[in-house]
Amino acid sequence: MQKKYFIFRNSTVESLSSKFEADYSGYNDISYIPDNVDSYFWAYFSPIKANTNLYICEIEEYTQQLQLTLSQIKPYRACYAFTMHIMHFIYHENGNRRICKAIENYNSKLFELAEAYSNLKILDFSRFCNNYPSSSLIDWKFFYISQMYVNPKLASEFNKWIQNEIAAIGGKRKKCLVLDLDNTLWGGILGEDGIEGIQIGNTYPGNAFLDFQTNLLELSKNGVLLTVCSKNNEEDVVKAWNENPFLLIKKEQLAAWRINWNNKADNIAELAQDLNIGLDSMVFIDDNPSERELVKQMLPMIETIEFPKQPYMLYEFFKKICTDYFQIYKLTNEDKIKLEQYKANAERTLLQKSFTSFDDYLKSLEIVLNIQELNSMNLSRIAQMTQKTNQFNLTTKRYTEEDIAAFATQGAKIYCINVSDKFGDSGITGVAIVTLNEKNKIADIDSFLLSCRILGKNIEKVFLNYILQQLKNIGILHITSSFVPTAKNKQVSIFYEKNNFSFKTMEADGSKYYFYSLEHANLLISDIYRII
Repeated sequence: MQKKYFIFRNSTVESLSSKFEADYSGYNDISYIPDNVDSYFWAYFSPIKANTNLYICEIEEYTQQLQLTLSQIKPYRACYAFTMHIMHFIYHENGNRRICKAIENYNSKLFELAEAYSNLKILDFSRFCNNYPSSSLIDWKFFYISQMYVNPKLASEFNKWIQNEIAAIGGKRKKCLVLDLDNTLWGGILGEDGIEGIQIGNTYPGNAFLDFQTNLLELSKNGVLLTVCSKNNEEDVVKAWNENPFLLIKKEQLAAWRINWNNKADNIAELAQDLNIGLDSMVFIDDNPSERELVKQMLPMIETIEFPKQPYMLYEFFKKICTDYFQIYKLTNEDKIKLEQYKANAERTLLQKSFTSFDDYLKSLEIVLNIQELNSMNLSRIAQMTQKTNQFNLTTKRYTEEDIAAFATQGAKIYCINVSDKFGDSGITGVAIVTLNEKNKIADIDSFLLSCRILGKNIEKVFLNYILQQLKNIGILHITSSFVPTAKNKQVSIFYEKNNFSFKTMEADGSKYYFYSLEHANLLISDIYRII
């Protein structure tokens, strides 16, 4: 469902927000703050004035207006504010930095306010402006006729930029990059040119490939999984990894790889299965047009990217894929350690093969479940999980941090589960949102979801039973719940039936509704798990 916005503005912005359902304030008018919207925009752009003092005074007034506005907006409603960028000013004294300083102060104040108001999200407008020459940012015809500060000819690009920024705030980004090797991570062909002959190093074109690998490693540190899918002899590649000092991306930096002569589409499907991620969370990079076309045809859900024709274009290419697929507003702890988590999961899978008893295998893992209620430290991750989790997700409802805070304000119980074992900490990998009607002693499970990384160990049953016990402890006697089918959550279609919930009814779209009585429930939790 499309969200409705209210836009505070100091100029005409209707063309820039045409993709949104929105109402607008008057120019520089904060006297009216509607309550019947989902979110707000603070779309104040740098003023067009000749006088330095008046310019600075107006910017300072914007800061005061924003602070007053934020104090009146409910904390569970997001407010997106643009930083300020000098779009136009005629300098008569080149050494005078008063205008620049005023802009810097305004932007610094925005970030200070974002620390005080968690619902304030900052959008760096200069990142949009820097894509265009200053002469393109303003069309003076539209400025004088309609008070448009930003050129309406940029409306399409601006709308796309805004949508990417909001998606990043919601944590909606791809999870994994699938990389070719020859003429992609280095120049040349390893099998023909040899370890010393491939192009990577300090001179062109090797320096372009070296920077590309450097940037990819930084992306990996920010929670994106790197994998390799290459038609090569694996022993040759391993030898290159060991002997070429300029290669930065080696097996230690990869979540998984397929280096063989098999069909790349099949190899990529196997990589997704190994990592337990959806194909639609992957981005494929390969210099070979025929390989890209094969993957496009056989795996259309994967984002397959056109590769630059020249190595010197790699920097801008990397910038574009980051912007289009891997933006995120704020990293969680789980994002930062994602590679280690996936590698640890592979070790668990290997260990399982050495046991004949599943319970013995689970005991050997020494699983610890840390179940917490909502707090300021886990809020971001809880919201992120609702945005990203698809397969084990009973209702697939997407919530922002402000939405989660609103649930808490209305008395809902919000739980998350942190799972660790002897191989490492998987981080917060499960979420449940339960709304309460304490007067009637009824609760409804609005959302119940777990990361695929922790499935296969009955943790979902333990988590559910723990929550049911907590609800029983506060006097809740009856539980309602639902399953809403999507293209990806078929595996949980009978989750509630398997956990003794009574089926009530089903709608035409396949949505199912359940009931559970806590009055005489026996909620046993296996001693295999240590719960803290």
